[in-house]
Amino acid sequence: MSQERVQKALARMGYGSRREIERLISAEKIRINGQLAKLGDHVTEGDKVNVGNRRVVIKSDVNRIRVLLYNKPEGEICTQKDEEGRPTVFQNIGRLKEGRWIGVGRLDINSSGLLLFTNYGELANHLMHPSSEIEREYAVRVQGEVTKDMIKNLLNGVELEDGLLKFDQILDGGGQGSNHWYHVVLKEGKNREVRRLWQSQDVRVSRLTRVRYGSIVLPRDLKVGRKVELTLDEIKTLFADVKLQWPESRDEISSGLRKKAKNSSIKQHLYGSGTKARPAKKSTAQVTHKHKDGLRKDAKSVQSKVKKKR
Repeated sequence: MSQERVQKALARMGYGSRREIERLISAEKIRINGQLAKLGDHVTEGDKVNVGNRRVVIKSDVNRIRVLLYNKPEGEICTQKDEEGRPTVFQNIGRLKEGRWIGVGRLDINSSGLLLFTNYGELANHLMHPSSEIEREYAVRVQGEVTKDMIKNLLNGVELEDGLLKFDQILDGGGQGSNHWYHVVLKEGKNREVRRLWQSQDVRVSRLTRVRYGSIVLPRDLKVGRKVELTLDEIKTLFADVKLQWPESRDEISSGLRKKAKNSSIKQHLYGSGTKARPAKKSTAQVTHKHKDGLRKDAKSVQSKVKKKR
């Protein structure tokens, strides 16, 4: 392994995003071989790094790239710890023996739905970076009358305190009375962006659920508060989505793990075991491309309706 910037190495190993590591360096909470780290410092394999109270030995690569899909319930917040003692998403997904889970984007406390976590910092960084233009799709229930002019405003853009924001697509999801469902698509993840856009049109959001992030769709059979781990093929699809090169060494490691598991299974069959076999895992998250999820089949484009009536 050649020299590598400390923030890149730690992010790759799952100890936070590059920006998080840079903030820790500025706060003098990272040491390299006993010396305080500075922005721009490099590390190589075998170097000992202290990240707060945790000690890390730099490796050329993580043992296994993992991605977790979690169906977040309302009432949980997307931080490691909360000073007010509120439940967090990290309490439900569990800890890793090596590295840590990095949240890909956030949902506010009153929102639910699809959240992704990975132990591979480079993937998390690419999935969240605006240049990747990853689509996020939300199912939104709004209260109040929505007119054609409002839809037009939301598609063309609304000037808010942090710039011009807009939806890339709005789909009619149906509903009765003052409660109506829409599916909205955007490529950025600014703070409370979906809610603020609707509020700019004097419409209140009463329910908000993220149903898609890039090519990953929230499985219909995944209950709220439950998680599922993505398969190797699904993870590779995410790498392709953000144009991040898949490290070929991963395939060799995966092949070795499969071989080890197979040998263990053969030994268990031949010589028996004192423990019962675990039930097989349920199928993992569905990978799909645009407009292949069932949530869109009956939805008609509000934009197309406006054009027809003109």
